[in-house]
Amino acid sequence: MSVADEVAAELEDLHAAETSPGMAAVALDLARAIDGTDAPTAKAVTARELRSIMADLRKLAPVERKGDVVDDLDRKREERLAKLRQSAAGG
Repeated sequence: MSVADEVAAELEDLHAAETSPGMAAVALDLARAIDGTDAPTAKAVTARELRSIMADLRKLAPVERKGDVVDDLDRKREERLAKLRQSAAGG
């Protein structure tokens, strides 16, 4: 995959178009510029700027709550209780 494809995927995961559409557009342009040049110095300068913008976008991204160990334990406990209830009910 290209740098632009990778950045676009991360921007989507970060919901950057909703939180910071201008910065997201600049990040994508910078990624395309990296893909479009073979000059090492230009790539390095552009990559440094892209890294900075992506760091800012990550800070601005909405926090998504993902399951943790406690959530997994709660889910497993509920499954066990459901099986016990089913067994007790004769099912």
